[in-house]
Amino acid sequence: MNYLVLLRHGESEWNRENRFTGFTDVDLNEKGVAEAKRAGASLKDIRFDKVYTSTLKRAYKTAELACTEMGQNPPTVRHDDLRERDYGDLTGLNKDEMRKKFGEEQVHIWRRSYDVPPPGGESLKDVVARVQPYYQAHIAPDLAAGKNLLLAAHGNTLRAMLIILGERTAENINEAEIATGAPIVFEYADGRLKRKSA
Repeated sequence: MNYLVLLRHGESEWNRENRFTGFTDVDLNEKGVAEAKRAGASLKDIRFDKVYTSTLKRAYKTAELACTEMGQNPPTVRHDDLRERDYGDLTGLNKDEMRKKFGEEQVHIWRRSYDVPPPGGESLKDVVARVQPYYQAHIAPDLAAGKNLLLAAHGNTLRAMLIILGERTAENINEAEIATGAPIVFEYADGRLKRKSA
């Protein structure tokens, strides 16, 4: 039996301010630090062999805080392919202000559609296209080898992962709400997904 745990980073200051963050390297706020520690406490029964995370500090600090809370120090790999979706021209802007400017429906399309990118940015389809090859080359072989893995990343990175893992489709991915600092645990037996719990 082995595990793949998906963990969205704890709350950042821009999450709290309701801004589009994307590739901007915003740190965790106080609540986010507490969420990361709480996630670690909830995962202490799993001995992780490796941690995968993005190169953005809100993700890798969440992984570090969670591992410290678990009393573990597994090897950690950071990679740009695991970063959040690039929100392009919306980066740094307040979501409510953008709704007033462009309308609720347009902002919803930019945020949640599968294949419509925001101006100058990436769609979720684009994120899947960059995360999937990385998953196939690195994470999938570790899973197949029976390793316990923690993937600490971002809301849209993890939405992409749910599609890659066959848990969601392009049609129903919008229904997936991924809370900050809340682990999603996939349990594998003999290389096959046995159970998922959030």
